[in-house]
Amino acid sequence: MKNKSFLARLTRYYAWYTAGFIGFLIILAILEKEGFPRSWIGYLFMFATIALYAGIGVVSRTSDVSEYYVAGRRVPGIFNGMATAADWISAATFISLAGGLYLQGFDGLAYIIGWTGGYCLVALLIAPYLRKFGQYTIPDFLAARYNGNAGARFGGNPVRLLAVIATVLISFTYVVAQIYGVGLITSRFTGVDFSVGIFLGLASILVCSFLGGMRAITWTQVAQYVIILFAYLIPVIWLSAKHTHNPIPQLAYGSVMTQLSDIEQTLSDDPKELEVRNIYRARADLLGKRLNNLPQSWTQGRIEAQRQLKVLKHNSETSLIEIRAANRKLSDYPKSPEEARLVWMDARAMNLAHAEPPTPQATPFPGKDKEASDIKRNNFLAVVFCLMLGTAALPHVLMRYYTTPSVQETRKSVFWTLFFILLIYLTVPALAVLVKYDIYTSLVGTEYTHLPNWVSYWANIDKTNPLVSIVDLNHDGIVQLSEITLDGDMIVLATPEIAGLPYFISGLVAAGGLAAALSTADGLLLTISNALSHDVYYKIIDPVASTQKRVTISKLLLLVVALLAAYTASLKPGDILSMVGAAFSLAGSALFPALMLGVFWKRANQQGAIAGIVAGFGICVFYMLHTLPAFGGTVAGQWFHIAPISAGVFGVPAGLLAMVVVSLLTPPPDARTMALVDYIRAP
Repeated sequence: MKNKSFLARLTRYYAWYTAGFIGFLIILAILEKEGFPRSWIGYLFMFATIALYAGIGVVSRTSDVSEYYVAGRRVPGIFNGMATAADWISAATFISLAGGLYLQGFDGLAYIIGWTGGYCLVALLIAPYLRKFGQYTIPDFLAARYNGNAGARFGGNPVRLLAVIATVLISFTYVVAQIYGVGLITSRFTGVDFSVGIFLGLASILVCSFLGGMRAITWTQVAQYVIILFAYLIPVIWLSAKHTHNPIPQLAYGSVMTQLSDIEQTLSDDPKELEVRNIYRARADLLGKRLNNLPQSWTQGRIEAQRQLKVLKHNSETSLIEIRAANRKLSDYPKSPEEARLVWMDARAMNLAHAEPPTPQATPFPGKDKEASDIKRNNFLAVVFCLMLGTAALPHVLMRYYTTPSVQETRKSVFWTLFFILLIYLTVPALAVLVKYDIYTSLVGTEYTHLPNWVSYWANIDKTNPLVSIVDLNHDGIVQLSEITLDGDMIVLATPEIAGLPYFISGLVAAGGLAAALSTADGLLLTISNALSHDVYYKIIDPVASTQKRVTISKLLLLVVALLAAYTASLKPGDILSMVGAAFSLAGSALFPALMLGVFWKRANQQGAIAGIVAGFGICVFYMLHTLPAFGGTVAGQWFHIAPISAGVFGVPAGLLAMVVVSLLTPPPDARTMALVDYIRAP
């Protein structure tokens, strides 16, 4: 009866909240129509939502251990489903997923298939059993399941320490991507510098997670999901009605896909497009020659850049703009042959990509020959595999299922999570197709003197690595598709402007992207701080620490980790989708074997778990370092042409094999551990 009353009260609160948010949108629409400055609309969206999240954090503040770590284990299934969906719909999903589909076509579906399939694994293999175990963290479960005779120094189990290390590294990689997304959004809609935008968004994250832990994060994430849903669906419905006269995009975008295929074929054979692609191909060939002639080519290039600057300075007719451009070219020139190799390899790859005809949106695994197509297919399957198993092992997602009142409520929660996620995921392909159709029909063929305003807006956000670049390579004054470079991370955020929608919709989308990034960042930071405070400090360093001290330590660690993550994100380490993909490979390789076998194979023991975590994580990290150019790796170092983002393809089998072999070669677990497995698996 108490639970029903609590559920009814929550339903009433969030119904009023949703109605209030709709009213807020109507007011902003009226203000825009009456001439209210667009910049102020952006500020209102940003700061009103951040103030809302901070307010929930203040109201939900707590120092109670159970409330701080697991929200008192009283979150109803439907609301935990909404909170988990918000936790899951990260910056990668909201900002980058449609962008990936836009750029990669059919191949981008790997992310939707992998993440959705991963949640099915969570429902079947992991979540109910973790809730029945009833602890606070994933390392807690692994430590109890693989309890051995390692001594009190490691809390009775070295597996706990390894699980903490894996949890921290996985979650930190993931949270950096979220904070990067925060910086991208706040810099675009407030006009502040990218790095400043990161720390503005960080303030909202800290108020929520710092004051109230899981309790504050849960109720904030429910509120954030409502904003995410409105922000994602409204522009797509609007676009669908605009191009198909059907407001249901999931049903309507098929007709646009057919038209898009015809346009792609026309652009593929267009003489002007071929002219531009040949220019890119010639540039790639020149860069290839430079790479083959290193280090001599680096020395010659530096001397030539210095000579050009000197000539311009001594020419009285040279403009100041030309001198500045030459000076900037010299200052940006690679500082060493090693740096030149990395820079020129990236530039060559970019030029080769532009030299290819447009990627067909509906054609699976397009390639110039069967071998190239097979490589794309294998990488598609590899990404799906890594995302599925990584999802089933992500600590910040699995932690959410500790918050429900019972195992039965956990099963309901997983169903609701899938439902709320699919409301977004079924819309993502429609958004990618409709935006691509809009760009192909309204931007391609435009005169350079009449470029839309959104191009300059997005190009100026990051002048070092522009999110939009349109350059008239063949000097015909007309925009060709091959002359357009769009960063996948800005497609969704720029959708309202690309489609010519009212500006308040742009503010809504930005608020949704910010909610997605903040909701996931909150959960990740709490996961890291809880692992360090509960599993390291309380379980290993100070087992007699008071509950107040444990919560205080968690808050301090959260603050430190948040600042480190923000600093790392300010360095712009890579695109969001790639960083998130790396986190999934790491999670699957390090934790999935120990979690799955811990539930379904009683013979798995502590020695096997240690071997599995070390082997899986080690192989995954080695492959990433061995194949990522940023770390000195090369494409030639790839195994079976598998991209670094899918390193889990090798890490997961290595972890499973090591765990099985070592478990069979060492003594079986004790009777207490066997009984624990039977209890966890009992209906």
